[in-house]
Amino acid sequence: MNTSRREFLKVIGTGACLAIASRASRAAAVAKNPNIVLCMADDQGWGDMGYYNHPFVKTPNFDAMSRVSLRLDRFYAAAPICSPTRASVLTGRHPHRSNVLSHGLSMRPQEITIAAALKTAGYTTGHFGKFHVGSMQKSSPVNPGKFGFDRWFSAPNFFDQDSVMSSNGVAVECKGESSQITVDEAIKFITQQAKADKPFLAVVWFAAPHDPHEASAEDMALYKGKPKAGYYAEITAMDRAFGRLRGAVRSLGIADNTILWYNSDNGGLVDASSGGRGRKGSIFEGGLRVPAMIEWPDRISKPRTSKVPCFTSDIFPTLLELTGTKIPHNRPLDGMSIAGLIDGKMTSRSKPMGFWSPLGRGRSTWSHKILGALLKAQKEGKEIGDASRLDMDAGEIKKIFPEDKFPGQAAWLDWPWKLHRMQGGGRSRKKAKAPAPSGVKLELYNLAEDPMEAKNLADQNADRVKSMRTALEKWLASVVRSLNGKDYK
Repeated sequence: MNTSRREFLKVIGTGACLAIASRASRAAAVAKNPNIVLCMADDQGWGDMGYYNHPFVKTPNFDAMSRVSLRLDRFYAAAPICSPTRASVLTGRHPHRSNVLSHGLSMRPQEITIAAALKTAGYTTGHFGKFHVGSMQKSSPVNPGKFGFDRWFSAPNFFDQDSVMSSNGVAVECKGESSQITVDEAIKFITQQAKADKPFLAVVWFAAPHDPHEASAEDMALYKGKPKAGYYAEITAMDRAFGRLRGAVRSLGIADNTILWYNSDNGGLVDASSGGRGRKGSIFEGGLRVPAMIEWPDRISKPRTSKVPCFTSDIFPTLLELTGTKIPHNRPLDGMSIAGLIDGKMTSRSKPMGFWSPLGRGRSTWSHKILGALLKAQKEGKEIGDASRLDMDAGEIKKIFPEDKFPGQAAWLDWPWKLHRMQGGGRSRKKAKAPAPSGVKLELYNLAEDPMEAKNLADQNADRVKSMRTALEKWLASVVRSLNGKDYK
């Protein structure tokens, strides 16, 4: 373990104050720090909201928040699938840096998460719902607790009706719909922290509207005869649970100084409302663009809609700035703070955004099987359910990747231009007229004029393609160096 990481964990473990702050100034800072609630959907597409004039989906609670919040109309997931995006939220880094190359893979325990960072600023932290970047067992080095969460009521992946959950490593049988189960526990945590008058971080990651879409009969009836009725029924159920969560924050009298941030984890399942070309799994716009909004009455006094590009990797550095939290600067972050956007001072993005498609295969992570095994084991007086899910070796650097080869599809978004780079398995609906050297294919789109990425302008913009490709490949090399463990030395 590198020295800075060891020292940082020591701070977390002892609850010591930041070295640069006196006790008096530290207490004053904590008193001003906002509460933070980070909510995320599982597979909700950009346009699957009533406030985007969807023809039939019912989201009255999301619509109500959109009318009083900062609505981010060009917000992106850092990855087109679930686990990688979750890693980006927790670390502010592209998920490949933490070895979350696809779904179901655990983050390396060497990573510094937003939960661990905020604990040094006096926050109590909780995770509720789908985790999908680690283990649910007590003795694992990659369970939510080891990543900085004091309280966790979580599942390894999506879950639907009457689920088994892991309550700080103890399997618990629950009754009800997944969004309800998640919010019930989140409200308990928030209520406790509000009564204690302590700042808190609550990460509330819904399991909806991921398949198999086992929605209630009442919600299904709302979409009778509609295609993907279960998908929309789960969005409505999630909306209802979200409304309860938002209402609880208000009833506790803490809404003014609470940051309530909502977004989805990747593009949706319906092409027509995905927000662009493609859908979940693609790094074209439809796989990355997601609904997002931030409510914080103390700092966002009037509703606004922003078209400044942002993405999930921005959440980590933004919260660090807003809370004055410091971390060791020994590793690259891919996100940037959008505190200026929250305050109405940021009108454009200064830092391009890089994307890279999943590399290799993911890992099947069936919550009902994994937590069912844990429940069975604990009923027999054992702690461990499935030993293979402890991921004791998650921190090992098992494979060194070449730093000059970048397989798959990657993209570089420097608004309004977006360059796609495909190599060795990258897929393109429209091939470039002439492949670039080394089998690399390049596509360039002006998103302001062509949001569907239909007209490849690479041939007409050779200089722009060259400069953007150079920047993209420099970034890709940096990501591979992190993947190879060089950030931890």
